[in-house]
Formats: sequence, structure tokens, C-alpha cells
Amino acid sequence: MTNQNTPPKVIGESDCFLEVLEHVSRVTQLNRPVLVVGERGTGKELVAERLHYLSERWSKSLIKMNCAALNQELLESELFGHEAGAFTGATKRHQGRFERADGGTLFLDELATMSMRTQEKLLRFIEYGEFERVGGSTTLSADVRLVAATNVDLPQLADQGKFRHDLLDRLAFDVVTLPPLRARKEDILLLAEHYALSMCKEMGLPYFTGFSANAVQQLHSYTWPGNVRELKNVIERCISRWGENPDAIDHIQIDPFESPFRLVQPSSDTTAIQPERSSLNTIAPQPIKTNPNPDFPLDFKESVEDYEQSLIKAALEETRFNQRRAAELLGLSYHQLRGSLKKYSLLKTTPDNIEEHEH
Repeated sequence: MTNQNTPPKVIGESDCFLEVLEHVSRVTQLNRPVLVVGERGTGKELVAERLHYLSERWSKSLIKMNCAALNQELLESELFGHEAGAFTGATKRHQGRFERADGGTLFLDELATMSMRTQEKLLRFIEYGEFERVGGSTTLSADVRLVAATNVDLPQLADQGKFRHDLLDRLAFDVVTLPPLRARKEDILLLAEHYALSMCKEMGLPYFTGFSANAVQQLHSYTWPGNVRELKNVIERCISRWGENPDAIDHIQIDPFESPFRLVQPSSDTTAIQPERSSLNTIAPQPIKTNPNPDFPLDFKESVEDYEQSLIKAALEETRFNQRRAAELLGLSYHQLRGSLKKYSLLKTTPDNIEEHEH
């Protein structure tokens, strides 16, 4: 955690990461939008903070907004504000993020989730510095430096008609692309030790015992799809489980679900054991065998009716002609079964007075 008005601490010595830091330093003083691109967990928000606190706007507000956190109607209201009565529940005027960020920086994360209508309003603000509150008619202005972030290919989305090309052109005045952790091999152990020391301090442990050669090999051989965020979680969990063990950490449990008793989703071709709905299901009727190689030509309707009758007869025999229980075995309602019995004139084959026993 960084102090207010202080650039966040960054950790890394790999060439590709140092190049990114140099790139960020060059654009901090420009009052133009910056687009930060990278996989999840690579530190896009960290770059946004660095862009703000190393700029002349460092003493003003840094306002953050995750565009995926709200539906589009609420997002538009949260960004631009709304007037009282603009919609149900809007009892008073609400100041949006652009107004609150006046003189400072607005960071928009998950930009690709923004609707086309909101994109159009954002484009107008970038071009003219103007906007209107939802439900309002007064044109407002704000001096805001915009930093946006995404983990998807925006040019591809634009080509697919899912993102405005003109907005992309404005946002991409400069693009900072963050390298994934697997491309920063030199930084993996450096980051792991940093998070380990922080966790030891948080837990009140006397010292960090270090990583064994086997643990280091695990750290370097894993691809880290969640990048730095995933590494941080893995190391902190590892320290919390290792506790005050005086030996060096010899195994990194990367997957928290790893267990000999891990739940496994049954495959689609495996018949699941169904719970008994009643004692009637303890003995299931034998399935009616059908001829896999019927003699053609045949009367399709007649063959289907014959098969349906054979199923009904088998269910009745299985339940000793208890029609309600037979309907349950067939997955039918009682009235559906009664209709089929009448259709095929099977009621007369049912033993006398069986209905009286069912009631």
C-alpha cells in the first residue's frame, strides 16, 4: 500500500519491465489519454497510479472506476453523474467520477465492457472536455487526464463492430503494454521473496526461512496465467501454511484446490446415482429391448405405439398394476398415464378394483 500522493513501489529488474517503466516515465507529463494493455494481474492499475503520481496532477484526485462492476445504465450515471429525478430512486443530484476527478486523473478499468452509447459520451468528453449529467441539459466541463485499461484486443473488437474505432484512436495516443510474468523470469523470485517477507511481517514471524532449490524450480517452471496477482496469492498462502517451520520452504502449492479428495465433476457418459424418491424405485423395471436392426419398410407410427404400449405394460406389471406407481416409474402424471391407458384400450386389462386399493 502506498501513501497518499506517493508513487507506488514497483519491483522488477527484467529488461522488458524496465522498458515499460521508462515508457511510463516519458508520458507522465503529457496531458493526453493513455491506454494500458495487459493480461489480468499484470499491474495495470499500478501503472495508472504511477502515471498520476509522477505527473503534475499528483496533488489532485486519482479517481478509479471498474467499468465491468456496474450495468451500463448505472455506469453512465456513475461516470457523468445524474440530476434529481433522472430515474427511479434518483432523489438528489449525484456528482459523477469526471466531476470528482477535475484537475486530476480518472482511471477506467475493463474498458472493453463499456456500451456503445457510453463510448460515444466518453468520446465527446475526450474531444471537447464536456459532458452532461444523466437527465440534465446543462453542459459541464472538467479538466481530467484519462487512463484506460483493458485485457482484450481492442483493435480486434473495433474491427468486429464491438468498440468504436474513433474512440480507440483517441484513447491510443499512447499505449503501454505490460509483459506477462512468464516473460519476466528474472523477476519471479524477486517478487516471491518480497511477498514472503511482507507476509512474515504480517503474521509476526521472526524471519523468512527462504525457498529451497525445489521450490525455486517450481516458481520458475509455472506459467503464471494470473501473473503477479496470482504469484502474490500463492506466496502469501504458502507462508501462512508454512508458519514457524524453521526449514526452507520446499514445496509451493500453487493450486489451493489440490487434494486427494478433490471433488471431480462426473463425465457425461457416466450414469450418476440418483437419490431414491420412494421405495418404489428400489427395484427398477427392466428396460424394454428394441430391435436395433428393424425390417424395413415398416409403419413408423404403429411401431412407436407398440413400443409405448410395451413400456406401459412393463411398468404396470412391475408395480402389480398400481397405476399411480406405474406413472411415477414412467415419469408421467397419473392423468397422463390414464389417458394412455384409454388410448390403447388397456384399462380392461387392469385387474378389477385396483383403483380402490390405490386410494
